[in-house]
Amino acid sequence: MLVAKRTIGLMVCLLALASGLRAEAGSDSVTVAGLALAAEASPVDDDVADVDDDVADVGHDVADVGDDADDKRDEAKDEVLRFCFDSRLVNPMTVESGLPKYRFFKSVEVEKPYRFMDDQSFVGIPLIAASLIIRSKKEEFRQNTSDPNPLHARNRLLTSFHTDVDDYIQYAPLVAVTGLKLAGVDGRSDWLRYLASAGMSYAIMAALANSLKYSVKEMRPDGSTANSFPSGHTATVFAGATILHKEYGLTHSPWYSVAGYTVATATGVLRVLNNRHWVSDVIAGAGIGILSTELAYGLCDLIFKGKGLRRTDLDDLNDFYRHPSFFALDMGVGFGGRDLTFDFRDAAAGDFSIPMRFKMSTVVGVEAAYFFHKYVGVGGRLRMRTTPVDGFGDLADAVDGSIRRFDRDWVLEDPAKGAVDYDNSHFVIDSDHLSEFTATAGVYFNYPLSRRFALGGKLLVGRSIITDLDVSGDYSGPRRVVTDPAKSPATSLVDEPWSHRWTLANITGDNTMTYGTGVSLSYAHKSSFAFRVFADYDYASKRYTMTYDPLQFVTKMWDTYASAPPEPYTSTVDRPMHQFTVGGSFCVSF
Repeated sequence: MLVAKRTIGLMVCLLALASGLRAEAGSDSVTVAGLALAAEASPVDDDVADVDDDVADVGHDVADVGDDADDKRDEAKDEVLRFCFDSRLVNPMTVESGLPKYRFFKSVEVEKPYRFMDDQSFVGIPLIAASLIIRSKKEEFRQNTSDPNPLHARNRLLTSFHTDVDDYIQYAPLVAVTGLKLAGVDGRSDWLRYLASAGMSYAIMAALANSLKYSVKEMRPDGSTANSFPSGHTATVFAGATILHKEYGLTHSPWYSVAGYTVATATGVLRVLNNRHWVSDVIAGAGIGILSTELAYGLCDLIFKGKGLRRTDLDDLNDFYRHPSFFALDMGVGFGGRDLTFDFRDAAAGDFSIPMRFKMSTVVGVEAAYFFHKYVGVGGRLRMRTTPVDGFGDLADAVDGSIRRFDRDWVLEDPAKGAVDYDNSHFVIDSDHLSEFTATAGVYFNYPLSRRFALGGKLLVGRSIITDLDVSGDYSGPRRVVTDPAKSPATSLVDEPWSHRWTLANITGDNTMTYGTGVSLSYAHKSSFAFRVFADYDYASKRYTMTYDPLQFVTKMWDTYASAPPEPYTSTVDRPMHQFTVGGSFCVSF
């Protein structure tokens, strides 16, 4: 019996050794239990001595098991860290202490250094070309002094919208990149290579933008300075957004790129709304910013080669068979806006017309679709279309004709009152374009031609909303009073200045349903990024209304004018609008 119990105790210890327990504590507890059982079963000293020898041997074996467990644990840790490094889940520079270590000028060996052409998407070139194509003529505004018609010299483009936000957010993408690096988040480059790439990007951008600014000498919409083309703010923010895209969008997550380019697009829109730039200036600035950064990074690839690289691009996940879903930023130009002629009827003064001509429109928007099948998905699109309106010179002619007709009737009614007179007059065009916002949703189609090329289509339905276009009249002069009805003229000027500003003309369109379709060709560039060219068609049946009120100021001219001003004119035009849009998109595939 004693031998049997001793044997059982030793077998327990050997089983603990054979099982390869991971922690010493577990092994010790099992061993102690086995030894206790063996010791309890042996009251004889010799047996106890034998057990002690056995216990010593087992203790050595257990120590060996603990060492093996430590080795296996270290090997497992190394495997986990190696996986994390390969998967970019852990920064190898921060593993030891868990805190960022600013090894500014230390590089990490990468599998493949970049080549010059790896960083060239050439997106900036078509943007610059598009800006040259869509530059609208501005001869009808006062800042262009080449217009020989003195009536058109009264036109001035102004806007009541103003914000200084764009002066600050133009630096947001660059600040974000620098902040991430200071926080210890490794990007594409170490500090030396990053500073060289960013510095070269802004140097190229400044050289291109300023050389054009002071050679083209484009007058700003507000008439302040002749250096509008291209937009420096937009070039600055798109250069920073492209740096963020290269440092973190391509190496960490594509949503860094989406955030950067969204801020950049918002900056460009604000420059237009602030009346500091034409749309063509902003598009050119975007192209220059992107092109400058791509050239700078490509040149640094030639200079540094594999030195100073901390991370390579994300694994190439672009496969339109497996990842057809997308989120896209769209930019394009629109055609097909039909001219409008507003006919006004006046039994006393005679009928007259005011034509308004639509020019090429600028289109920006976001679009996304989720594909539950590689061929079919659902999605939606938000789009803003700004269409410049040409015809303010005709409006100036119409206002002049209205004043002359009123002056004729006014004097014929009572010659003693004298003619209509004013010292200063101009028209304030609050916006030179009609803006249309559309929100649509529907079915999207995807037909992969290969892993990197795919054809797309869509059928959409939604709502179209048009904002108003306002032209204000701003007149001033000395007040007239009737002095002596026996004299001719019976009015005289007195030193009582008057001024009056009112809505001279308003053009608006109703909110209607809109229907759209389109085709696209997508190319998977690298990582999760793709470029797309598209051609869209949209249809809406619109009713445009123009309210024309040219003579409201006359109540301010005479202190004896007791009549109400003439009623404003109203004209309505029904027009089916067939709009075609061609452009390109920056896409994130998922």
